[in-house]
Amino acid sequence: MRVYNITIDGPCGSGKTTIAKAVAEKLNITYLDTGAMYRSIAYYCKEHNIDVNSETDVKGVLKDIDLHVEQIDGIQHMIVNGEDITGSIRTQEISMLASTVSKIPAVRLRLVDMQREIARNICCVVDGRDIGSYVLPEAEYKFYLTADADERAKRRYLELKDKSNTTIEKVKAEMIARDEQDSKRAFAPLVVPKGAFVLDTTNLSFDEVLEMVLGKIKK
Repeated sequence: MRVYNITIDGPCGSGKTTIAKAVAEKLNITYLDTGAMYRSIAYYCKEHNIDVNSETDVKGVLKDIDLHVEQIDGIQHMIVNGEDITGSIRTQEISMLASTVSKIPAVRLRLVDMQREIARNICCVVDGRDIGSYVLPEAEYKFYLTADADERAKRRYLELKDKSNTTIEKVKAEMIARDEQDSKRAFAPLVVPKGAFVLDTTNLSFDEVLEMVLGKIKK
């Protein structure tokens, strides 16, 4: 079977992960959540009291992190040193820590190697912040999803409200801070990939976005 890849980039709350999963399911191919890989590194650093703002300290522990991506019943699981941490990395704190560690070139190079190796061997939908621009710039299908800040904050808050004691105002402030950090990092920043189809999802339903993305792929 011909191997092809679909990349979906965009800021937090743009809907890229939800759409990426749905596209993968519709096309019966693998969904790869690259953000979970950065969250896994961040989670390890938090649990071991590693200062994520210290490039030296983070680089020093990378060799101690045995990271594996496993697909179990169609769901991506993150395994770190034999422990399944999938259920522990979806917090706003880990999100911000992940944004910080992702600025470290050694972290990105290690994870990008893993991501490219996976994509070379299987058809997959990959979402993140630098997939179409840096990780898989030659991908056959590239998309960039966005939405206004208020709408993205609302979506993110609805994801988090049952998991943490937060407010929509706090979520929006942290989301904007992460967007700025990701867009301004020196190495592989968040940008619109060359040749990507840009889709503003602010006033679109999930079904409308999915139909548009699948329509572009089928063409």
